[in-house]
Amino acid sequence: MSLAEYGERIRENDRVILYISFRQIYPLFVTPEKCTKSGQKVEHVFQTTYGALRVSDLIGQRFGTKVKLTRGYAYVLHPTPELWSKALPHRTQILYATDIATILLQLEIRPGSVVIESGTGSGSLSHSFIRSLWPSGHLHTFDYHESRVKAAQQEFQEHQVGPAVSVRHRDVCAEGFDLVDVADAVFLDLPHPWEAVPHAVQALKPTGGRLCSFSPCMEQVQKTCQVLRKCGFQEVTTLECLLREFQVRKISMLEFDPTRVSKTEADSSANTKATTEGTTEVTTEVTTGVKRPLESDSEDLESKPVTTTNGSAKATIPERSFVTGVPLLNMPGHTGYLTFATWPAQIKLEDGPFVTDNDAV
Repeated sequence: MSLAEYGERIRENDRVILYISFRQIYPLFVTPEKCTKSGQKVEHVFQTTYGALRVSDLIGQRFGTKVKLTRGYAYVLHPTPELWSKALPHRTQILYATDIATILLQLEIRPGSVVIESGTGSGSLSHSFIRSLWPSGHLHTFDYHESRVKAAQQEFQEHQVGPAVSVRHRDVCAEGFDLVDVADAVFLDLPHPWEAVPHAVQALKPTGGRLCSFSPCMEQVQKTCQVLRKCGFQEVTTLECLLREFQVRKISMLEFDPTRVSKTEADSSANTKATTEGTTEVTTEVTTGVKRPLESDSEDLESKPVTTTNGSAKATIPERSFVTGVPLLNMPGHTGYLTFATWPAQIKLEDGPFVTDNDAV
């Protein structure tokens, strides 16, 4: 079992995700026995709000199986970076699927990419990086907090993605990445990201690359953008990713058929002309421009009388009820901004230094 590769059946010592509801998701190691505080080994029974689960019963089951609890049921799912982000133990604030998807797309991460990440934090984004660059790429991730580095190293080994990632305890703002011309992309999640931008220039490949900086406030974004442009980065763009919620509602609307408007106008014109010429007043029942309902749709229609503008006739106008999504006016945000920039390819001049494409032109 690996978070970067899919397995079919659950084996002993695998990490699985126990899914009970959207807000009740638990990571679980499939170990038949566990040690108590006194060191005694007992049968591993996992307790939930819907009862207990004997963990040994999971061995040999297929991922996605519905398992019985003593007072309900749950699903045993294969771990993915998205599920791990919802179930992981929080050591820091983390990024979720909306921001992560944007980062992977904008940084152009693909199998074989070399990525630098600082800081590691709880490892939410790290797992998505590893899956995207697997199997031939590599992730270099840094954190200045030693305990978080050790916890991340242990998780990567447990999830069997250790060969694809290197975790280092380092203050990259002061000491740099200690990597030169190796990275396709750099991600910065730091209190002072502008201090790490010059070190990112050294780490990016001369063939070019991408950089992303995550900042919680606009002042940090502005200062980072200034340093990015000063260092020679191009296409500097800042995004804020928000999820818009839609409420499902049933509404009713009149259906309008423009092909019948001409007949309505002709009938009204005939009435006006006949009255003006002194002939016998003609009263015509006005047919409104409403589409005739299909037989299959008749059960969804409601009718009500409507008086026309000239007051001489009445028509029955059908209404159609249907389900639609209505966006909410207020969109909750998470006060996080993603700044992306491109490091242009460097051209080696004969007997001279590297220059950018624009300088060469």
